[in-house]
Amino acid sequence: MNFAPTKRLSGRRAPATQIWSMNELLPSSWWPTDLYGKGIRRLPLGGIGTPLDRLVGVGDCLGLSNLLIKRDDLTQLAGGGNKVRKLEFFLGEHLEPHHDTLVTVGATQSNHARQTAAAAARCGLRSVLILEDRRPGIHGPSYDRSGNLLLNRLLGPEIVWTDVTGRATTPEKVLTRLRDEGRNPLFVPAGASTPSGSLGYVHCAAEMWTQASALGMAIENVVTASGSAGTQAGLVAGFRLLGKHVKVWGVSHGEPADKREKVRNLLKGLESFLEMDLNASEEEILSVRDHLDGGYGILGNSTLRAMRMMAQAEGIILDPVYTGKSFAGLCGLIRKGAISPNAVTVFLHTGGMPGLFAYADHSSFKDGDCC
Repeated sequence: MNFAPTKRLSGRRAPATQIWSMNELLPSSWWPTDLYGKGIRRLPLGGIGTPLDRLVGVGDCLGLSNLLIKRDDLTQLAGGGNKVRKLEFFLGEHLEPHHDTLVTVGATQSNHARQTAAAAARCGLRSVLILEDRRPGIHGPSYDRSGNLLLNRLLGPEIVWTDVTGRATTPEKVLTRLRDEGRNPLFVPAGASTPSGSLGYVHCAAEMWTQASALGMAIENVVTASGSAGTQAGLVAGFRLLGKHVKVWGVSHGEPADKREKVRNLLKGLESFLEMDLNASEEEILSVRDHLDGGYGILGNSTLRAMRMMAQAEGIILDPVYTGKSFAGLCGLIRKGAISPNAVTVFLHTGGMPGLFAYADHSSFKDGDCC
């Protein structure tokens, strides 16, 4: 039985869109006075206020004394993840009363697609997920039946399958078909990585800085997965607006390996959106390109070692696509001396654990030591 609404509900079930002042996005002491009155629209979906915790066990393994983890895997929507923060601000800016369907794109086991379907359900909307049939060397029933695909079946979106040749054209075909059916769809770009979506991580930068300050620490490095680049761009912008010099390392999970151009383009969009210059330097937009570990979704040796270390030293689960690779990237930065042992470093856990179950048939999951 499908419980998805047949039409837009009167009165959104989700909390009403909030109009934030710039002072609510970041404390007013950090903003020029001419921006105080600028409204920022946010649709609350449970994306803010995640913990910032010490990683004592992993820190011992790596020889780091000031390692922290930002738990955005604990955002409050259908298994959590970083897309919730971005969806809050993207939907706050773009969702209008006439919209009745959210449409987005992703890979077979897309975390973003799952979180978008959940956001639609929360708002009383239908959803359509356009999924690229991409199986990164995984053979067995789990990849087709488990993980995010299983959660999608619970959430009830329409799923449209495509391949790499139809990736560029399928979204417009789906949107045209929905409009012909009398529906009013809103397209959510991959990862909700737009200037408005990136505001979720502008706010997260301030949230992290405040939490670290309460621990008596000043953040020097943040390491995050970087795919559609909205998370990294938002963090760079947020720390710039705070007036803090923080290196934001984006670890690539697939091609193109160098995400800096994506980050720069989003920063330009944020400058236009916020009507101010960010002047981010190249030292603040850092790309880690040597931990692809075989490519998108490939569970290579360094990724598996990183996942085991985090699980066995902290009881925290990472995934093979994003966080396993980004934590492997952090380990590599330490080995190279790019991050000093005493530096205050935050590993951003962007979620993705539901996708791990799609790898149940992978031969690599065997007993092993973590460090």
